[in-house]
Formats: sequence, structure tokens, C-alpha cells
Amino acid sequence: NLHHAARVIVSEHSGRVPRTLDELMSLPGVGPYTARAVMAFAFEDDAAVVDTNIARVLRRLTGEDLSARSIQVVADELLPEGESWLWNQAIMDLGATVCKPRPLCEQCPVEQHCQWRGDGVDPAERPVSARQARFEGSDRQARGRLMKALVSGSILVSSASEVMGRSPDVSTKLVDALIDEGLIRRSGEVLHL
Repeated sequence: NLHHAARVIVSEHSGRVPRTLDELMSLPGVGPYTARAVMAFAFEDDAAVVDTNIARVLRRLTGEDLSARSIQVVADELLPEGESWLWNQAIMDLGATVCKPRPLCEQCPVEQHCQWRGDGVDPAERPVSARQARFEGSDRQARGRLMKALVSGSILVSSASEVMGRSPDVSTKLVDALIDEGLIRRSGEVLHL
């Protein structure tokens, strides 16, 4: 996706990373979090970023088990105009160092505004994003093995299955996908970066 997005940026945006939420989200592999993070951290434009730490802070502050959409609404409402970069860094840091899964409420600088304050059922128990599938034994790992091997030089198509540690059927599917994505090339029976 990163490679494909770079191509789109060159071909459709004259080589400049787009700045609007809609334009950024139209890039391959860019969702709401990444688009807002680019806006806030790269361009310092007003955009509220919501990661796991920020979601935890906002759920506890409101005292509600907010949905991902509701958390984004709260984050957008709280974002101080013109302070996006600093605000996102600060609230992300608060969630990483104080309002952790096992919170240090007595050290929290916003404890007086917190609706939860460590009392009762934690509104931040439910994760804000889906857990990523295991890497070990995954197609991602197999693709990575092939890409790493190709850094050292070309590989015969017939060796791809062994390099990736996958069945011939699965390795053919993965090789075809890597070719379609423009990450590798096939010349006859040889694979190249």
C-alpha cells in the first residue's frame, strides 16, 4: 500500500502529499487514523487523532464506553484550534504514561475532570480497534521472507514456495499479489525486486 500510495501521490497529486482528510483517505492503505495523523503531525493542521491511548483517556474522562465513531466526535470537539500537534502529542502521552490500562489516577493532571476516576467498571476496557491477526505463520510473514530474500538477489519462481515456507498453491497466490502490487517483477521463471 505504501508503494502504491506513493505512485498515486506522484501521478494524481504532482508528487505532493495531499492535505485534506478525504484526499488522504483516498490513498491506498490510508484510513481515518493515518489520514488524521498525517494532517496533525506532518502538516500541523487541525485534526484530532484517536489511537488506543487517546481512546482510553477519552472514555475515562467521559465515563462512557464510547464507540469508535463517538470517540472521534469527542476528540474533534476537544481539539483546541491551532494546537493540533501539541494536543495530540500531549493526550497520546497522557494515555501512554498515566492513563494506562492500569491507571495512575493519583498522578493524573486532569483527574478533577475525569468522570471515572478509577471507580467502578472501567469504560475503557473494550479495545477501540480490532486486534491484528498473528504475524507468526501469516501470509504477511511469508511475503516478508520472500521480499527479504529478493534483497540479496533474484530467486527462481520454483523456489518461492520453499523461501516463503508455504504450499505451492499459497506461494503462487502471494507471488501474484506481490507482482500485482508492483513490489516484485517476474522475468520468465525468475523473480526480482
